[in-house]
Amino acid sequence: MHRSGAVMAWNVFKFCTALRGLGSVMILLVLAIVGVTYYAVVITNYGPALSAAGGLDSVIAVVLVLLFHGLLGLLLWSYFSVVFTDPGTVPPNWRPTTVDEESGETIALTSSEFNNPILSSQQVSSLADSGNSRIRYCRKCNQLKPPRCHHCSVCGRCVLKMDHHCVWVVNCVGALNYKYFLLFLFYTFLETTLVTVSLLSNFIAFFNDMEIPGTPGTLATTFLTFVLNLAFSLSVLGFMIMHISLVLGNTTTIEAYEKKTTPKWRYDLGRRKNFEQVFGTDKKYWFIPAYSEEDLRRMPVLQGLDYPSKPDLDAQEF
Repeated sequence: MHRSGAVMAWNVFKFCTALRGLGSVMILLVLAIVGVTYYAVVITNYGPALSAAGGLDSVIAVVLVLLFHGLLGLLLWSYFSVVFTDPGTVPPNWRPTTVDEESGETIALTSSEFNNPILSSQQVSSLADSGNSRIRYCRKCNQLKPPRCHHCSVCGRCVLKMDHHCVWVVNCVGALNYKYFLLFLFYTFLETTLVTVSLLSNFIAFFNDMEIPGTPGTLATTFLTFVLNLAFSLSVLGFMIMHISLVLGNTTTIEAYEKKTTPKWRYDLGRRKNFEQVFGTDKKYWFIPAYSEEDLRRMPVLQGLDYPSKPDLDAQEF
């Protein structure tokens, strides 16, 4: 029995290692899909119409190419923001906080609660098992965990407000890059929908044996681009709807999976406030992968460590 467990643990480790190795491959795959799409839409189908001497087709081509480039720029900006932004790491020697009932100030738990400011992993583990709902402990990292923090087996570390590990972005999606991930989904849906609609007439003509200008190679590229973008548009739409519901309920994929988000979910502050905890309060920054300095300064939730909750449910377990 012990040997079976060891083999299972080894297999999981190898699987996680394999996922980490997919990093550059997945980024190259995304860029390849973007390149094929660009070639089919701009170079092959609508680019030549830009040089036409006026007419409706020329106007449509100009509008479509402008929209295509605008959405593509926002898509890639959001994508690489997710890829290169750390989702959030537990600070060294982090300690939970509590509220001083007399002063109302939030203070870190000190040696009076920990008995020793520098604890061994065994001491902290014992304290985490003591029933104090404010204290969570990761046995893999041998450290305390902030609220809503989870350990990622692929990254090999604890991630603040972890939602999931995404192979497509080669990174965990957590507190510091969740907004960027949502914008990546949003602009991917808009871009793939635009491409699908723009190439629909070619797709219909292909199956109706109508004459389509171009070489067999360009026709094959157009057909492949249409199918890929249609598939991505439909799949991303479903994924985006799921994440919209998670944002409005102020929960994550992991928390929803663990069925912690009951009607008395402590972090559900109402749709408006839930939305602002991910996108910030400055409307000018809602649709770009960035936050205003004011939001970063006055919203600790954007740093991934402190989360406001319903006062009457503060005593619930994290």
